Amino acid sequence: MNIYFVSPDADDILIEKIARLFLQQRTLNDVDKYLNRTINAIKLSLEDESQGGIIIAEDGDEVVGFAFYNLGVSMQIGGRYIWLNELYVHESSRNKGIAKKLLLKLIYWAEKEGIKSIELETGVNNSVTKHLYNSLGFHDIVSKRYNFNF
Repeated sequence: MNIYFVSPDADDILIEKIARLFLQQRTLNDVDKYLNRTINAIKLSLEDESQGGIIIAEDGDEVVGFAFYNLGVSMQIGGRYIWLNELYVHESSRNKGIAKKLLLKLIYWAEKEGIKSIELETGVNNSVTKHLYNSLGFHDIVSKRYNFNF
């Protein structure tokens, strides 16, 4: 198992593997319909490392998991923070500690970089993921998320 940050010069094959894994988690019927826009989003996220990035888990030549994050600045915490957009491990690779390894890679890097906080959200009924986050020291914050789409 190899876990690493995807570099800005990642090849198109790797980017497509990440995109397909992301779309698979969304259980979309028409993956090809969304593939190009997902690939474009991944490429955009890799253009400027100061804005965020992707950590992947590879088993051989297969991408089996990823953590996709953005960096922001918060007045409330007085510095930079990470918003973890996505954390996903393929069903066939679960219960092997991969999600934990992805998170630990992100946590260690964030601490080294002086990041003040890592924030994320998960479904209220997702007890497995909530247990993982709690075991790593994340705290439950009750809030309501709003969204405005263009």
